[in-house]
Amino acid sequence: MSRQLLLCIDGGNTNVVFALFEGETILSQWRLSTDLKRTADEYGVWLTNLLNLNGFNVDEIKAASIANVVPQISFPLRELSRRYFNCTPLCVESYEDMDISVLIDNPIEVGADRLVNAVAAHHKYPGWLIVIDFGTATTLDVVRNDGAYVGGVIAPGVNLSLDALGRAAARLPPISIKKPKKVLGQGTVSAMQSGVFWGYVSLIEGLVSRIKSELGQDATVVATGGLASLFHDSCGVINAIDEDLTLKGLQLVYEIDGVSAK
Repeated sequence: MSRQLLLCIDGGNTNVVFALFEGETILSQWRLSTDLKRTADEYGVWLTNLLNLNGFNVDEIKAASIANVVPQISFPLRELSRRYFNCTPLCVESYEDMDISVLIDNPIEVGADRLVNAVAAHHKYPGWLIVIDFGTATTLDVVRNDGAYVGGVIAPGVNLSLDALGRAAARLPPISIKKPKKVLGQGTVSAMQSGVFWGYVSLIEGLVSRIKSELGQDATVVATGGLASLFHDSCGVINAIDEDLTLKGLQLVYEIDGVSAK
């Protein structure tokens, strides 16, 4: 008897992440750089090859759930699901595509990934929440204890800041982000690494403190995104890390909406 697998796709500004779920379990996941010119067939050839190499049968994928913040790749991702997996995907591109209360001035402005994160975090963690996503942008989003999205903060992402620093200052070398042993750098590279790393630690700690003060109460802080683990040990305000929060949210949204994608 073949498995009933769900393909979840997180379309971001930097990468598109594909994950296979069996129930609530992630079986495997793959990452591809976001390219506005990539076609459905290019996605299809790449992904089906990876599926075969990892022992998965294309026919086992019965449904797809997509969250996307890049409008130009919406059509090829939808077509990928239809052509290669014979299913109509559940597509989350705004609050209108899911069951969530968004209590801000213009709800349509909130990115799909942030809303999916909110749903996943509320499902797993009790009470008020602050969800930090270390992505292309660093976002902090507040989720009320009843699951409503009540607002957020958007700051430049860590790698985006590094790129901007390298472009704007001709004599500064390219560096990788890492935790320096000391705050005071003893050279240009260590000084830059300190500024970026400890600068972001201070940014997160400061924003979380101000958000909690504005809310007038405590909140559990959940971090996700590729760099979340790098900052966890040094950033005392982070209570939990869940690097696959967006993908888990996509699986959960699919289950909640009960969409038959065949």
